[in-house]
Amino acid sequence: MIHSAIFLQAAGGGYNMILILVMFVVLYFFMIRPQVRKQKLEKKFQSDLTKGKKVITTSGIHGKIVEINDNDNTVIVETSAGKLKMERSAISMELSKKFDKTSEKK
Repeated sequence: MIHSAIFLQAAGGGYNMILILVMFVVLYFFMIRPQVRKQKLEKKFQSDLTKGKKVITTSGIHGKIVEINDNDNTVIVETSAGKLKMERSAISMELSKKFDKTSEKK
């Protein structure tokens, strides 16, 4: 009787490991992989920025790119308050695409 209980516990441990492995695979395909893809698209967007492009920063500042400095990875954005120097990584891809589409319609 004791030997069968030990055997069942050992068999259950393998099943639990399979469940944990399946959960990790599901987590990878539904959370990690899309996030990595989104980060790649964001980097490509930031590297493809050009002068004259209308953008929105992650902090919500609207403006137009007037200068790009590849040496220190910064851009100068002209806003209604003046010109601001900021990192390329501060420009949001999602907000800028929405902003660019609405400004083209006007």
